[in-house]
Amino acid sequence: MSVSSVARGAVKAYAGTGMLGSGFAESSLRQAMAWSPDFIGVDAGSTDGGPSYLASGTSMFGEGSTTRDLEMLLRAAQDAGVPLVIGSAGTGGGDRNLVWTRERLGEAARRVGKPFRLATIASQQDAREVARALREGRVRALPGAPDVQPEDVESCDTVVAMMGAEPIAEALAAGADVVLCGRASDAAVFAALPLARGVDAGAAWHAAKVLECGAAAVTQRAHPDGMFAWLEADGFVVAPPNPAFRCTPQSVAAHSLYENADPFWLREPSGTLDLTGARYEAVDERSVRVMGTRFEPAETYTVKLEGTRLRGHRSMVAGAIRDPYVLAQLDDWLAGVREEGTRRLDQSFAGVPYDLVVRQYGRRGVLGAREPVVEPSHEVLVVFELTASEQGIAHAMADDVRHIALHHPIPEWHGLITVLAHAHSPAVIDLGPVHEFALNHVLETDAHAPFRTHIETVRP
Repeated sequence: MSVSSVARGAVKAYAGTGMLGSGFAESSLRQAMAWSPDFIGVDAGSTDGGPSYLASGTSMFGEGSTTRDLEMLLRAAQDAGVPLVIGSAGTGGGDRNLVWTRERLGEAARRVGKPFRLATIASQQDAREVARALREGRVRALPGAPDVQPEDVESCDTVVAMMGAEPIAEALAAGADVVLCGRASDAAVFAALPLARGVDAGAAWHAAKVLECGAAAVTQRAHPDGMFAWLEADGFVVAPPNPAFRCTPQSVAAHSLYENADPFWLREPSGTLDLTGARYEAVDERSVRVMGTRFEPAETYTVKLEGTRLRGHRSMVAGAIRDPYVLAQLDDWLAGVREEGTRRLDQSFAGVPYDLVVRQYGRRGVLGAREPVVEPSHEVLVVFELTASEQGIAHAMADDVRHIALHHPIPEWHGLITVLAHAHSPAVIDLGPVHEFALNHVLETDAHAPFRTHIETVRP
């Protein structure tokens, strides 16, 4: 892209990749830095992988890949003298996720070898305080989330609030060279500095929505990589630093469908992004200008709450079925296995609560009852999942169900048959603790109250 085609004075933003640890091309980083960004941002978290990362304090990506990305982005930011903003540390954004990412950042800093001012913004909440806010009427469910009682909130093992742009902007104003956030709105990572510099809120938030996933708004993203934006007075321009990638009006507009319930109304803590009037125009074959987006401030500031609680421990058995006679009556066969399995478990584990889930991959494995194609494939993988209060109990239950399914008969066969071809030996695999999201709500508050900022000088 020709930088001369973008208005002078634009605030320039670079997203290193769609998620910290997923990687990016070194050549893309070099090109992005040649365009002289005013800051570098990278999101590091998501609920896409389920509740376990928040509940356990673990990261979706490992130490090596996370440290590699941090080292390269930190070095680039320090060499250019621009801030680096990292959102939703360690996938879940809880305190343990934050500590883990801080350790990776420390290792990256030792490799780079330059001191910097670090602002760490924690977002984990005291479940008892959230329960109190619920009693005061300041917590409400998001669409699709169940109503909860204070005792439900207090049963959560980890609760985080999703910060908006304000705590990040405050940390940058305090002189932070690196801002490491707990759970944060993906877009807030990229909207904070442009908003602080007076960029129109519609342009700032819409550009941030495009940037948050890195190169996801290109026509075909062959691998994780970065995205660059120039935020102008009346809109913004986006282009991928990687010359093998390109943005088109369609690819950028289509990104508003990604991870959003509504492609025209995108909600943030401070208000709603209105894309109904957005216009997308090609600047050249690789870049797109976006104009006409509006931002409607919210009457009441809210932050999203995500909370997890332990459901139990899970074990599973996977077995493939290729017998055409069994597949022709698979529903009846599975119903028989479930009936016999339930009878056996109720006898052997009298009074012990459990959940038995059966999945059929190759037949309704993804869509379940909504699957329009009912005929099975020539082979189906059946997965039996047993969840109980203790791992040993779940394992023993899975073993019982495995044996029943292995030899459960059909009328066409006489004598003992073996139906399942197990994928592993031993067949029962312990999956460990199982957590569930217990909170998908919003808290009425101000922009700063739920969050705690600590500023320090990191000296490698």
